[in-house]
Amino acid sequence: MVAVLLVLGAVALLVIAGLFLFVFAYKLCVKDRSMGVGYCAVQSVCLIFTKLFYRIRAEGCEQLPATGGALIICNHASYLDPVVVGILFRRPVRFLSWEGFEHIPVMRAITRMMGSVPVSEEKSKDAIQRASEALQRGEVVCIFPEGSLTRTGGVLPLRRGFELIARRAGVPIVPMAIDGLWGSIFSHSGGKFFWKLPRHFPRPLHVVVGAPFPASEHAATRLRLLELAGLAFARHYTLEGNLAREVVQGLAHKAGQTALVDRAVGRREFSGSVLLALGWMMARRLRERTTSARVGIILPPGVGAVVANLACLLAGKVPVNLNYTLGQEQAASCLRRAEIDLIITAHAFRSKLLEKYPDFPWGDRLLDIVAELEGLPKRRVASVVLATRCLPAWALSLMMGLPRHGRDQEVAMLFTSGSSGEPKGVMLSHRNILANLRQIEDADILPDRAVLLSSLPVFHSFGFTVGLCYPLTHSVGLVTLPSPLDTSGAIKAVREEGVTNMVGTPTFLRPYLRRATAEDFATLKYAVVGAEKCPEDLAVGFQEQLGVTLLEGYGITETSPVLSVNVPDRADPEGPDGVWRGGLRGSVGRPVRGIAVRFKDPDTGAELPFGQVGLLEVRGPNVFLGYLGDPGRTAEAKSDGWYRTGDLARMDQDGFLHLAGRLSRFSKIGGEMVPHGTIEEALLKVLKLTGSFELKLAVSSIADAAKGEQLVVLHIDELDAESTRAALAAEGLANLWIPKVFKKVPSIPILGTGKLDLNRLRQLAQG
Repeated sequence: MVAVLLVLGAVALLVIAGLFLFVFAYKLCVKDRSMGVGYCAVQSVCLIFTKLFYRIRAEGCEQLPATGGALIICNHASYLDPVVVGILFRRPVRFLSWEGFEHIPVMRAITRMMGSVPVSEEKSKDAIQRASEALQRGEVVCIFPEGSLTRTGGVLPLRRGFELIARRAGVPIVPMAIDGLWGSIFSHSGGKFFWKLPRHFPRPLHVVVGAPFPASEHAATRLRLLELAGLAFARHYTLEGNLAREVVQGLAHKAGQTALVDRAVGRREFSGSVLLALGWMMARRLRERTTSARVGIILPPGVGAVVANLACLLAGKVPVNLNYTLGQEQAASCLRRAEIDLIITAHAFRSKLLEKYPDFPWGDRLLDIVAELEGLPKRRVASVVLATRCLPAWALSLMMGLPRHGRDQEVAMLFTSGSSGEPKGVMLSHRNILANLRQIEDADILPDRAVLLSSLPVFHSFGFTVGLCYPLTHSVGLVTLPSPLDTSGAIKAVREEGVTNMVGTPTFLRPYLRRATAEDFATLKYAVVGAEKCPEDLAVGFQEQLGVTLLEGYGITETSPVLSVNVPDRADPEGPDGVWRGGLRGSVGRPVRGIAVRFKDPDTGAELPFGQVGLLEVRGPNVFLGYLGDPGRTAEAKSDGWYRTGDLARMDQDGFLHLAGRLSRFSKIGGEMVPHGTIEEALLKVLKLTGSFELKLAVSSIADAAKGEQLVVLHIDELDAESTRAALAAEGLANLWIPKVFKKVPSIPILGTGKLDLNRLRQLAQG
């Protein structure tokens, strides 16, 4: 009897729900006669579903014309994208959908009620024709021009069908972007669809609709979508958070696991709970020792640097990791402008630096991190470790007094390398760092349970964000070495710790070709290389000799720093030859999620058409707050959220970014822009120095009364200038590009970050 009543009750509920849905759909249909009852029924179900599981914030929906035909184009991050588009607009939207749905009874019924246009490779012309006819009748059609789901969260290459449809119909194109569905169970994040647990409930989504534009401007469509996707990504609620809270959550998540292996002296393991306890206790010491907002840190990668930076974050101080390779005047300027009255260092490390840099201005107030950690009461440390293991992350954050939101408050400061002048203090906010951490996560270059080897200095922007902040906030194991020049130590660390990923610059990675074997790097999946252009022979050598793929990336201190990166290719049945191409050798990869790009003429400032080389400008939530105490320089570099990178670049049709070189590494000779990097590559080739483990030459310039500038080759070996010039001419180098001045120097100046010291190069060229 009870079972019968339960069944009757369930049937009654279904009938009531069906009646409610019919009434709701009918009312929608009455409001807009262009919507059929079937369409409204499907829209109603989708609306109820999204209300239950998602929180959608949309802006710009009024950009869709109230009447007449319009073609909506949207990024494609998940299979739920059509649902979101379909419920946002008051006008009915017809979709171009996969033809395979016609063979699935339920989907066939839904797509027909929605008036969808099936698309197949064999009958693509028919679909284009039907979509154009619908637009000509004044209907709204939506297409996802990427043609398939993104595999990185970013915008894939666009297929040209959308432009043909809009041009034939003579209607405007309305761009839009959805953020928040990448990482959901309906996306391909993690390399799989559906079979993963949802991370957020209800899941926040952000939608931005842009202004309509004519089909004649289709060449800029990709850039428009990137800009809208960047605006939508910037609205994400997680970017409002606090970096210290994220670190607490990350370390608490791996409280009983090895979070750090420090190989500075021997080998020392530290769990997440131990690091968190040491950072918490040192934060109290910091509050007692200084009232200044910023604290200087001069330490190599390792437990000292991790705890010092962690203590600053937990104490509400801004860590300033200082470049100890700077000259006395530059370092003193950094300390003075940042108003630093306390420097955290280690006595032994300081003693070594004093031998090499005796004039470094250390100041009067130093805190020896090693002595402080050794002086902590062991019982007290044990009790705090126990608390960090037992309490949830939210409770620990509450006990530490950490605010929930950091937003645009300064959380870190990094001084630029000074490669082309005085170092600038780059102020980074919670939003900047959190955005870049999210972008790195979405790029999937450091997957869960990866083991990262980092020996880059912490004052290096990549060393700070990728080599420190990312492992502290994610389930990535960190192995540290104090110097990127310790090649033997790094090879041993990779072999013994099972390292899966490493980061470095071409200068720091090249020695591995001479000392490492494929057996040493058996666990290494790939290495990310940046800071300087990756030479072709280095990438080939790593692949053929060591069996390791080099993924070239691109970043700038002012962008926290990652802007773009190549990612590994993946097996994909929808891709050509069953492979989705994530990388392209010679490029620096596709822009990471949330980055908008544009290209300007360096002389006129006019925006250049897609595909042309121009001065690269970027916009995104990871773009810095500004330069410390220098509003003039800030205004020159950043306008309306757009940051002028100082690099010349172009983007190809597949969305890969290609750098032509640093603007400061070009000389304008006789009105023509001559790239120093291209000259250097040609010189290395004719002098048979390609693959040399030592930097043998560099190109700079000096002023020239007749032609504006004159190239100068700085070299450390003896060479015959005339025969070198003849060899360059034989290689086909234009006469204007062939240097006339050659200067022998003791060494080529390199900064601690592995980059050329451009300022010193100019001084040597002029001397």
